[in-house]
Amino acid sequence: MNEVTIKDIAKALEISPSTVSRALSDHPDISDSTKEKIVQKANSLNYNPNIIAQSLRSNRTKMIGVIVPEIEHSFFASAISGIEEIAYHSGYITVVCNSNESYDREVINTNALVSNRAAGLIVSISQTTIKSEHLKAVMERNIPLVLFDRVIEDLNTFKVIIDDKMSAYKAVTHLIDRGYKKIAHLAGNQEVNICRLRLDGYRQALKDYNLPLNENNIFYGGLHEKDGYNSIQKMINENNIPDAIFAVNDPVAFGAFKKLKESGYSIPKDVAIVGFSNNPMTELIEPKLTTVDQHAFMMGKRAAELIIKQIESKKPVTNFTTVVLDAELIVRESS
Repeated sequence: MNEVTIKDIAKALEISPSTVSRALSDHPDISDSTKEKIVQKANSLNYNPNIIAQSLRSNRTKMIGVIVPEIEHSFFASAISGIEEIAYHSGYITVVCNSNESYDREVINTNALVSNRAAGLIVSISQTTIKSEHLKAVMERNIPLVLFDRVIEDLNTFKVIIDDKMSAYKAVTHLIDRGYKKIAHLAGNQEVNICRLRLDGYRQALKDYNLPLNENNIFYGGLHEKDGYNSIQKMINENNIPDAIFAVNDPVAFGAFKKLKESGYSIPKDVAIVGFSNNPMTELIEPKLTTVDQHAFMMGKRAAELIIKQIESKKPVTNFTTVVLDAELIVRESS
């Protein structure tokens, strides 16, 4: 079967190929009714645009580059699904790169996507990213950039986030309302904005409810299960087991959960636990884990909408905004 071309569509509709080409490129000179008729005919003929040829003419591809810290994390997997949902229906493909929580790999990924003429980049930074020169270079080349979840706060571009401080505040006040007094926090790397903000929310909740803030009840680590596991081991070694724990994310909460159970503690009778991100596993463990739902799929969709808006804008976008999505505390048996 021969590949359908713009000329075939034009012949079927008895119009010029240039009109078809401009309609499929959403040119403002073509009326909406004509565009709709041409798109319908293109679909009925199973027309597939030659993306490579288009990119050579426009000096850009229909590719959106996505860089995340870890693909296996359910939050990022859901966010990528949201990005791909919007990209697909808008005629774009996505190329996903995993920085594996490495700044160096993040820079390499960024340079590779730029070299392959990505139309735009959607990025969530790694735990070890404290410099932003590689992302500033992207913007200086007029390549659209959207940051989501983990962002560089002083970078002037579109961002999609939740209110991490307020979400953490609500999680901790939930524990306080349940009567817990000695609440520990398993904190993440304070170079990462979300970790810093979630610690701020924890501190603010204790302050507002007149509970003592003991720095010995804050255990700093990373964002993985082993960090939660090791923090509980440290608590046991120091004979410093709290009434309740607020973890920076669900994997850290899972690690704490595992070590507490191994050590004979009952959840929530001895120690209550609240996580963050609503990993699917939170409903599978026993007892089910109270957590904060960040609505990752919606975050991905909004990031994709913003990048495509920039890519397809007729003039450079300079009025950047931060989209703050609502998060939701999901109360389950662990608290």
